[in-house]
Amino acid sequence: MPKYTMAGTHPTESPTEQRHRRSWFTGRLVAFCLASTAITVVAGLIQVSFGSYSMTIGQAWSAVVDPDILFDPAVWNAFLLGGDLPEMDNASLIVWNIRLPRVFVAALTGSTLGVSGAIFQAVTRNELASPYILGVSSGAGLAVLLTLVVFPSVTIVVPLFVGQFVFDTSSMLPLIAAAGGAIAFALVYAIAWKGGTSPVRLVLAGVIVGTVFQSLQTGVFFFADDLGVVQSAIAWTTGSLTGTDWEQVRLAILPATLAIVLALLGARQLNVLLLGERTAQSLGMRVERVRFLLSGVAILAASTAIAVAGIVGFVGLIVPHVVRNVVGGDYRRLMIGSIFAGPALMVVADVGARLALSPVQVPVGVVTGLIGGPYFLYLMRRQQQMGEI
Repeated sequence: MPKYTMAGTHPTESPTEQRHRRSWFTGRLVAFCLASTAITVVAGLIQVSFGSYSMTIGQAWSAVVDPDILFDPAVWNAFLLGGDLPEMDNASLIVWNIRLPRVFVAALTGSTLGVSGAIFQAVTRNELASPYILGVSSGAGLAVLLTLVVFPSVTIVVPLFVGQFVFDTSSMLPLIAAAGGAIAFALVYAIAWKGGTSPVRLVLAGVIVGTVFQSLQTGVFFFADDLGVVQSAIAWTTGSLTGTDWEQVRLAILPATLAIVLALLGARQLNVLLLGERTAQSLGMRVERVRFLLSGVAILAASTAIAVAGIVGFVGLIVPHVVRNVVGGDYRRLMIGSIFAGPALMVVADVGARLALSPVQVPVGVVTGLIGGPYFLYLMRRQQQMGEI
């Protein structure tokens, strides 16, 4: 058993292990991030090059790197702040206003789901944990679906001394999703608690809560009078990036950035949690407080993805495992790797969803489910011990 001397110190290690711990930012991590970035860029260029509007690959790529767009403040004001869009030629308009936002949303979704899954796996000390498996996705999804179907156009006006602040339904979706995900995770933890938790109980509780919330999602459709709303809601529950534009980018970018920054700051605490509750407490950590704060970060990250892309399953399960197998289990490396690997997986999956059966577009959640289901089965069969129920 490793020995600890005082709070905040590390177990006795060999000089080689100490150098390895200090030099956590390794060449392998850099290479992995560069490779993931290259995959994301190539898949993104493929995404913008093909579609119902006919253009050559050269025209599409030229539009992407057009300096008149890249360095025009008015263009970015329109994209990121919702201002008036300057005049563009048809190719640039299609690429920048329709196809690229879809790539950006896929990248944000992949990063946040990867980070969320990594946190949940550390917090629960369960390599099968993810937002989807633990029912967080279903809870966030139910909250957003209720909002879209039952309260589609609610506007709240808050009077201020210097004017008024207006909240509408779309701007509140990340917070609504976070609330739903938090409720679901609290239920999972309460069901799994029996003088503590175990990996098996958490997974089973997540399946129970997820199944109930998915049934409630189906029931919500009966309250929708507009067939168009029902169709869009069904597409949303399967995880879809069809019709994504800059509004979704604006909606996701701030909460996603916040969640990712907080996850990076919490990486050292996640490493300590993996040592076990008793060891973490002996190092001076307030385990339950840290666990729930980091769970809140994971819920925010997953909810941001769900608010703009719908319920995309298994990304939060696959990404941390792929990163862990390549760069190791140190959460300082794992978090950075997940931030880069998540977009690679999501953008590639979305390219397949959009182009595989063209002109029919398959929801990206179907593609990730086809990948993640067998991978989940592989993880279950590989685990030797999952704990007692």
